[in-house]
Amino acid sequence: MPVSENDGAHDDTYEIEVTSFGEEISLEAGKCELITREEVESSKRIYRVVKRTEDVVLSLLALIVLCIPMLVVAFIVWVTSPGASPIFKQERVGKNGETFKLWKFRSMIPNAESKLNELMDQNEMDGPVFKIKKDPRITPVGSFIRKTSIDELPQLVNILRGDMSIVGPRPALPREVEQYGDFERQRLLVRPGLTCYWQTHHSRNEVSFEEWMKLDAKYVREYSFTEDWKLIFRTFAVIFNKEGE
Repeated sequence: MPVSENDGAHDDTYEIEVTSFGEEISLEAGKCELITREEVESSKRIYRVVKRTEDVVLSLLALIVLCIPMLVVAFIVWVTSPGASPIFKQERVGKNGETFKLWKFRSMIPNAESKLNELMDQNEMDGPVFKIKKDPRITPVGSFIRKTSIDELPQLVNILRGDMSIVGPRPALPREVEQYGDFERQRLLVRPGLTCYWQTHHSRNEVSFEEWMKLDAKYVREYSFTEDWKLIFRTFAVIFNKEGE
């Protein structure tokens, strides 16, 4: 069933914890209209230009600094997953519904995609998202690079190319977007990001799909340099604490 804004997801007001720093964000449901593409494109133009400049400069610097460590990780993944590329490319949905190839270090066995249907009944997430904590498809090396978020580093290339931004809603799979309603589609009005409110939650897989979408909608409405840099610093805390999943 499609996930719609009329499924009782926006009739209450509540708070959820979004960081391990004790900060909470109040999510008020049912009290605001859907934001439109025209509203997003006509607002904060200077911010968007400067943000894109930051994305290019920071991602390029990061790729230069991390070039050797990333080559080492790629070699380790290649050795431990013979016959498969150390870089895993997957189609994701970006800004305004345009698709692109997202890059990650391979953290699963080579035929992981073909085994997904066998595991669907074990899904621990609600909505159209699939996640299980002890996914048997994840390799030992993959488990480590996921916990430390090292597997996400190749997305610096996606940021440099303009597919993604450093901060923004995480890019969804096409099969997930197919089940979106109008409320969920608001997250597609901005470039997807490497990090976001959900990504920095200390127990993000316990956040419901409904709450996740409300956090993304909040970001689309209220994004700013201050929020972006808060999320960037929180992301480093998540990485150092090995809170990735």
